[in-house]
Amino acid sequence: MASSTSCLRLENVIFSSTYRKLRQTNANGSVLLSSPIRSFSLLSSSSLFSPKFALLKNLHSVSSSLSVKASSSTAIAEPEGIKINSVSTKPIEGQKTGTSGLRKKVKIFKEENYLANWIQALFNSLPPEDYKNGVLVLGGDGRYFNLEASQIIIKIAAGNGVGKILVGKEGIMSTPAVSAVIRERKANGGFIMSASHNPGGPEYDWGIKFNYNSGQPAPESITDKIYGNTLSISEIKMADIPDVDLSTLGITKYGNFSVEVVDPVSDYLELMENVFDFELIKSLLSRSDFRFIFDAMHAVTGAYAKPIFVDKLGASLDSISNGVPLEDFGHGHPDPNLTYAKGLVDIMYAENGPDFGAASDGDGDRNMVLGRGFFVTPSDSVAIIAANVQAIPYFTSGPKGLARSMPTSGALDRVAEKLNLPFFEVPTGWKFFGNLMDAGKLSICGEESFGTGSDHIREKDGIWAVLAWLSIIAYRNKDKKPGEKLVSVADVVKEHWATYGRNFFSRYDYEECESEGANKMIQYLRDLVSKSKPGDKYGNYTLQFADDFTYTDPVDGSVVSKQGIRFVFTDGSRIIFRLSGTGSAGATLRIYVEQFEPDVSKHVMDAQIALKPLIDLALSVSKLKDFTGRDKPTVIT
Repeated sequence: MASSTSCLRLENVIFSSTYRKLRQTNANGSVLLSSPIRSFSLLSSSSLFSPKFALLKNLHSVSSSLSVKASSSTAIAEPEGIKINSVSTKPIEGQKTGTSGLRKKVKIFKEENYLANWIQALFNSLPPEDYKNGVLVLGGDGRYFNLEASQIIIKIAAGNGVGKILVGKEGIMSTPAVSAVIRERKANGGFIMSASHNPGGPEYDWGIKFNYNSGQPAPESITDKIYGNTLSISEIKMADIPDVDLSTLGITKYGNFSVEVVDPVSDYLELMENVFDFELIKSLLSRSDFRFIFDAMHAVTGAYAKPIFVDKLGASLDSISNGVPLEDFGHGHPDPNLTYAKGLVDIMYAENGPDFGAASDGDGDRNMVLGRGFFVTPSDSVAIIAANVQAIPYFTSGPKGLARSMPTSGALDRVAEKLNLPFFEVPTGWKFFGNLMDAGKLSICGEESFGTGSDHIREKDGIWAVLAWLSIIAYRNKDKKPGEKLVSVADVVKEHWATYGRNFFSRYDYEECESEGANKMIQYLRDLVSKSKPGDKYGNYTLQFADDFTYTDPVDGSVVSKQGIRFVFTDGSRIIFRLSGTGSAGATLRIYVEQFEPDVSKHVMDAQIALKPLIDLALSVSKLKDFTGRDKPTVIT
């Protein structure tokens, strides 16, 4: 098969991409779309990496291919200069989106027409005015299969009359950056190729979701239509165009359809410079008595870390850890928590650890923040950012409102009450914040699942959260002279607790449980809720109410139900049970426990000790071990 190789050298680092001729026909008349053979993804025109990083081992198998059935394809009405083929197909089971898009194992997405069906079903679900002759953004987290998927998405978009695709170089663009580009370029929407914090590689996970024209994840009204259309789909409209070279910035035209390969960093970086005081942050990172580390977890924020933290803010290059994005995330699990970011945790808890540490996940929308020997819970993090907005120029006029997901602790509620701000409690899923933002009711929001953000975009934003925390620490230390003791991350958190009280909080994750047992447990709890009444005793706790959370959107009146089972007690303590919608296999059960403590003398207690009675109660009430056979969680946060 013919091939061509293109190489580009940046600062003594060679990035190469070898492209095979991707279109061929097998003996059965099917069109085979094979993946490019790539040694490394050239992520941005920005200088991203130190010369010490070598070329990465190619992860694609030469024989890897995706079959798109074309034996019964026929030409249909064509736009100028493009031949459109109608490819016959049939429904495929299991294409209902979860909390944030469709996530499955790579091998499932590689099955005949699996991805193509979902993409076509999406276009069948949108009003034509939302995409015809319009502009759509395409980006992803760099995981395995993204390059192959990019070509399929581009061709189906062209086949359905999209005017232009803006795609990140090598298909790379973080989830927050996709949202930012949609908003900045006034695009009609965008595709995000990611399974977020789930592992990547040939044997692991892949995912796809669609964001609308304000950059927000598609609402359930759309995702429900997509699922409905996957059950009746019979035709895929695919443009007969060559594969697009995603390794070079610029515009490629096919008739009245065009693809522009863009720098995935530039628009997002410009937005961050408008939100934060970069000179203030730089004054902190350039101090000799302040040490900073950012762990990109070999994920997409590796493309953003050097341009932002090193080139713009003056951090040293060696402050970026795992800064080379890899298709399999270096065989790691790109989920920034105490379990999967253990390397960072060990560094931060060492005797002479750095002053500030942070990490982000696969697609760059989650974050973890640590001080020396100190972990900031996501629930506390969003509350502390909201209480310290004076450090962030974007909020000069103050926040419009605050919101959290239902399972997230009530720490943010107390800030909203003290600052007399509107407050909202929504189901898990960032899309529920979008309506509130678009209506001008919400500025800062967060989820206990390491997601924090604001209305600068319509996604949670890992780097934004890190910059917000650096802004707070820089603001608190701006008048400190060399040699004076700096205000630390732990100092900021403990001062916050002293003012607002501490919401002890923990989450237990039981990943990849057998679905049957997990569903039976949730049904058992729903039956228990239906029989419960205020005043019921649960050990030393008295029930205030129990329910299965239902949310009515205050903007459009839409209602979503069965969003998590809650047991709320008279002292404000809560136990919550949810089946997560972010996994790709089996079922993930999550248990959340929370208890408020106003006594300052008890604030330094370990959360697991403070919450042990509630944790024991949650395990007993749910009969989790009986239903799942699991005697310990996969992850404790």
